[in-house]
Amino acid sequence: MKIIGIIPARYNSTRFPGKPLVKINDKPMIEHVWNGVSNTGLLDRVLVATEDTRIVEAVESFGGQAVMTGKHHKSGTDRCGEAMQILGDEINDYDVVINIQGDEPRVAAEHLKIVVDAFNDPTKQIVTLKKRITSLAELNSSNTVKVVCALNGDALYFSRQPLPYLRGIAKEMWIRRQSYYKHIGIYAFRREILQKVVQLPQTFLEKSESLEQLRWMENGYRISVFETTKESVAIDIPEDLQKLK
Repeated sequence: MKIIGIIPARYNSTRFPGKPLVKINDKPMIEHVWNGVSNTGLLDRVLVATEDTRIVEAVESFGGQAVMTGKHHKSGTDRCGEAMQILGDEINDYDVVINIQGDEPRVAAEHLKIVVDAFNDPTKQIVTLKKRITSLAELNSSNTVKVVCALNGDALYFSRQPLPYLRGIAKEMWIRRQSYYKHIGIYAFRREILQKVVQLPQTFLEKSESLEQLRWMENGYRISVFETTKESVAIDIPEDLQKLK
């Protein structure tokens, strides 16, 4: 099984313009992500997909590989889709494509290993991760995406609202009465599945929650969710850089 990791990195982020190039310990964030992914030894190839020449130049300066994609993409996965098109017939060499977040400078090898190993099961189409929520602030934050799963581990729904709703129980008690899980935003796809889902038009649920994975589910694709205890650190706004301390 051959695996390619694609790191979507957008310069024109609304909440944090230039984010992939922000310096962390004298290196741009995208270099930390690249090194973290490459050093796991789990992937056969790593590629950055971006819409900005400054990011391409930064990646090439530290020996990485990047491709230029359009500015129109609605999601990182859609950007990965164009990167696959740019590779042409080369992409057919790979069985699995992993969409790795370009704003998580502390890449967890444990996360990558879980999603890679999942594809030993030939029935898996799309694989992602969840982690148990431990605080009320996280549970109630719309920036924390929650996921609920079926007994077989497949996702039933993703939402920015706490799910499930506990009727008749004070909200501050929910986290003591029920296990809640947040979504860890790494996605792994069988190559042919990713090639199909990026062709799908946006759906009502995706637009409502601003969550691309709902588009795939609305179209009948299965997302298998595995649990991790390892935290991820996402940098959404400049203040999030303090998390790295």
